[in-house]
Amino acid sequence: MKTHLDPHPSNEASASDCTAGCATAPVVAPDALPPDADTVTPLGAARLFRIPSMDCPTEENDIRKALTSISGIQSLRFELSARTLAIDATAEALEMALAAIRQAGFTPQPLSAKPEDAPSMGFSEFGKALLALALAVGAEAVDYLAPSTLPINFFGMALAAAAIGLSGLSTYRKGLSALGRGQLNMNALMGVAVTGAFLIGQWPEAAMVMALYAIAELIEARSVDQARNAIQGLLALTPDTAEVRRADGSWIEMPAERVLLGALVRVKPGARIPLDGRIVTGNSAVNQAPVTGESIPVDKAVGDPLFAGTINETGTLEFEVTAISGNTTLARIIHAVEQAQATRAPTQRFVDRFAAIYTPAVFFIALAIAILGPWLFGWTALQAIYKALVLLVIACPCALVIATPVTVVSGLAAAARRGILIKGGVYLEEARKLRAIALDKTGTITEGKPRLVAKEVLLSDQSESQILSWAASLAGHSDHPVSKAIAAVLPPSTNGLEDFTALPGRGIEAGFDGVRLVLGNHRLIEERRLCGSAIELRLAEHEAQGRTVTLLASGTQVLAIFAVADTIKESSRAAVADLHRLGVVSVMLTGDNVATAKAIAGQAGIDDARGNLLPEDKLAAIEELRSRYGSTAMTGDGINDAPALAKADIGIAMGAAGTDTAMEAADIVIMNDDLRRIPEIIRLSRRTHAVLWQNITLALGIKAVVLGFAVFGNATMWMAVFADMGASLLVVANGLRVLRSTTIV
Repeated sequence: MKTHLDPHPSNEASASDCTAGCATAPVVAPDALPPDADTVTPLGAARLFRIPSMDCPTEENDIRKALTSISGIQSLRFELSARTLAIDATAEALEMALAAIRQAGFTPQPLSAKPEDAPSMGFSEFGKALLALALAVGAEAVDYLAPSTLPINFFGMALAAAAIGLSGLSTYRKGLSALGRGQLNMNALMGVAVTGAFLIGQWPEAAMVMALYAIAELIEARSVDQARNAIQGLLALTPDTAEVRRADGSWIEMPAERVLLGALVRVKPGARIPLDGRIVTGNSAVNQAPVTGESIPVDKAVGDPLFAGTINETGTLEFEVTAISGNTTLARIIHAVEQAQATRAPTQRFVDRFAAIYTPAVFFIALAIAILGPWLFGWTALQAIYKALVLLVIACPCALVIATPVTVVSGLAAAARRGILIKGGVYLEEARKLRAIALDKTGTITEGKPRLVAKEVLLSDQSESQILSWAASLAGHSDHPVSKAIAAVLPPSTNGLEDFTALPGRGIEAGFDGVRLVLGNHRLIEERRLCGSAIELRLAEHEAQGRTVTLLASGTQVLAIFAVADTIKESSRAAVADLHRLGVVSVMLTGDNVATAKAIAGQAGIDDARGNLLPEDKLAAIEELRSRYGSTAMTGDGINDAPALAKADIGIAMGAAGTDTAMEAADIVIMNDDLRRIPEIIRLSRRTHAVLWQNITLALGIKAVVLGFAVFGNATMWMAVFADMGASLLVVANGLRVLRSTTIV
């Protein structure tokens, strides 16, 4: 599943509809609010529910299985990060689904679209667990102090039963529901183990095990939330209010969530920017670290975009709102990462499959020990049963199941803090395998802001002013950086275009009063058979200097030559050198001419440069790189790059300058267009993978040791529960190390 991040959301208007040259911006009155501003939900027809005790993939699977047989459910969307479930179903099916969830031992709570409405895990849960622990300690004390002549200690048993009831009701409900469906999960194992221990007279130990299990589960859930809430914490960076200009020119403070598209907002120095927008008045330095990960403030002027949650450093700015509060770039990054958490990384899929076999297998081994132990090893029946119960406790797969998601979520959060949006755990984990990376040139390796450095108008039956006017008109209707560079210098054109056509990878074509003209690259002019020896000589001179050449031509001749130069990013050289240190081959794929491609590649230190490539040629190049080197990534920012981004093992889009199409096709988006983030992604992937397997080794290793003691030694249920919960807390703490890194090394 790929999660798309649309940089130009469409609520009432697109951010791309806003032009930098507006003299004035629309204003909004404070009472001009959407009628359903407080009730609108982004989930459409789906109903959103919070399930407080759903904090593990095992519980998600239990709920899925409980809902399998219910017809009328259109879709389910789980978000473990927020412990929520969105159910799209008919009214009748929804009621049946909620009843099935309750029967499975969970409590669904209706939830509005606002994250602050979600109830948090309260102190009462810890309070109950601590009280249960006190009762269990009391039961142990009574058992220890009671005279050995008493056949039954009713008071101690009552304390133990109270402790189990106080701390274990949820565990029993979920365990019984699983057993009723013919399934075995960790709750079923724990329920059977505690009940069995109580029945064979080990009631103090049964009470202590259940109380400790409940406390450890709460600690574990809180620890996991540190990773899951790391991205949500970014929302706190966005101010709750915005200063909006009214129709009469005055300013008013109002809730940011009620500000409409097109409103004019003012932000003073030192304040956080409340909404996405485009500057209308003023200039300032803006700290964009929360969105792009850039540590150095970026200079902003009229026409430049602003992101919600970033900090205005120096001057007062007035900007036009381009996205409502729930649809800002920061909000969409958070939502995209939350969706990414729902995808299964390869290691997580392996663990889920392993746990599905492991849990019932251990249950039947324990059953065999209880039945065959006296016969094979000469144990008493009670000894065999007790060893089997210890085995059930240590067999709980919680540590194993939680080992993967907490690490993956930590990795996704660490990347997002650096301005890297990874659209799923699978891409986070697979990036470590990259052996080659293909790079687009314009906007990826270079600044993507070329300037016109030379123009030549050739002899023809048209005047120079007419030819330049045609070129300006054609260039002004293209969003390609080269066309923009030409249009920025040539005099504005009043010519009207007819039958405008984009020629992907080649240029643009249109008619002017019956004259058919093209503005395109060297390849297009060659295909039109308009390149003579004189033209080729002139082009070679420009291309040898690393310039990109664009030509204006009619159906019979070349009318003008435009030479555009782009500067290479300083970060590109460092990024390519870093990739080489990681053993990754770099290849440039560009539609530009071969001479320019080789010149830019030489400056950047790139291994291989390929020019004159159409979108389909880039696709073929990706296939060839995959067959030669193995796992291959493609990096780009334009529409021409989208097919290659989709075809590559991992597609990486440059987010700040990237097109909607490129960002949708990509698996990873770099929000600040800094190529140095790519080696960081590879290092983060390698580190995440290493921590994943450390966690799996820890979880299984501890269980294997205690399991050996349980069968062939004198392990107790105390040891088993401490080993199980200790392993769970260890893997959580180890996984959080990925999140807590301040840098990716």
